[in-house]
Amino acid sequence: MVAVRRGAARSVVMGFAGLAGAVGLLCGAPGAAAAAGTAGPDPGGPAAAAAAAPEADVAYHGRVALSRGELRVWLVPWNEGPSELPDSTVRLRLSAELADRQDLAAGCVRAGAREVVCETGPLPRHGQGRHIGLVLGLKEPVPEVVVRIDTWWDGGAADRDLANNQHAVLALDTGDTYAF
Repeated sequence: MVAVRRGAARSVVMGFAGLAGAVGLLCGAPGAAAAAGTAGPDPGGPAAAAAAAPEADVAYHGRVALSRGELRVWLVPWNEGPSELPDSTVRLRLSAELADRQDLAAGCVRAGAREVVCETGPLPRHGQGRHIGLVLGLKEPVPEVVVRIDTWWDGGAADRDLANNQHAVLALDTGDTYAF
């Protein structure tokens, strides 16, 4: 059984609702506009929607370490601005399977056999979100793990610099710390 905290569940549900709405709109599914949070065709078109979306520059800084089947991840989400974000969700995808049981930090939830998502909390303009620390057990010890970090949900904000919020970090099973 996976424990889900209220805040994490809200972010996951909001992320799934946004994804379902977007897929429905692209496929022309009935009711897709309601799922996406719109009442019908956008009278201003895509340009008006882009102008209404807040603009933020989300970035992640942190480190990972792998030792005897245990992956330690510590990260801090940053928002370089210009708008604040009430919440966003960071995703960690691993090249190795997670152990069945995980004791995840508050605001984090397992999203698959190799994936964890965590809400960042509010991201102030030109400020940092909450520090996220995870100790993830792997199903089996491996000599190395690739950890991919990216934004999973950002509330519809426009982010023109994805280079600082998409990372791939190779961690060798040495206990050494690798920064990103």
